[in-house]
Amino acid sequence: MSRRQPAQRLAEFLPYQLSIASNAVSVRIAEQYRKRFALKTTEWRIMAVLGDAGAMTQRELSQQTLMDKVPVNRACKKLEDRGLAQRSPNAKDGRSHLLELTSEGRAVHAGIMPLALKIESELFSVLSEEERAFVDHQCSVAAGMCNAWEIARERADLPPELWDYLKK
Repeated sequence: MSRRQPAQRLAEFLPYQLSIASNAVSVRIAEQYRKRFALKTTEWRIMAVLGDAGAMTQRELSQQTLMDKVPVNRACKKLEDRGLAQRSPNAKDGRSHLLELTSEGRAVHAGIMPLALKIESELFSVLSEEERAFVDHQCSVAAGMCNAWEIARERADLPPELWDYLKK
């Protein structure tokens, strides 16, 4: 297998291509969420995470979604204002609050997931099952490589056995 040649133009730069692909899918999905639920991309991402994981701090939401804290804070405020999410004190850390979906938020989340799966099915219907499995796997590998890179570069002061644990 030949190694990929270094990008000479931005359009050939793999991280750029991944970003464009991600944004294209997000825009397509966001259109539907905006029409049906009046949600922006950051808002539906927060709702998806809260619906899957339960109550979280805004810091945890930023980490989980890989979004900056400012858009996360705005999205959380908007969800609260609409009655889709609510804050409660964080018993583990009095300096922060936990955000969780309200019953109305859980109902919207229940409507989001079937729509998300339908859109995903439509978008990727051109791929065979094998191609889809390949794309899924390669996305996981790429995310894992980024996590490993962060661990090695940003947390270089950690002992090797802790790096190995964090990579798992």
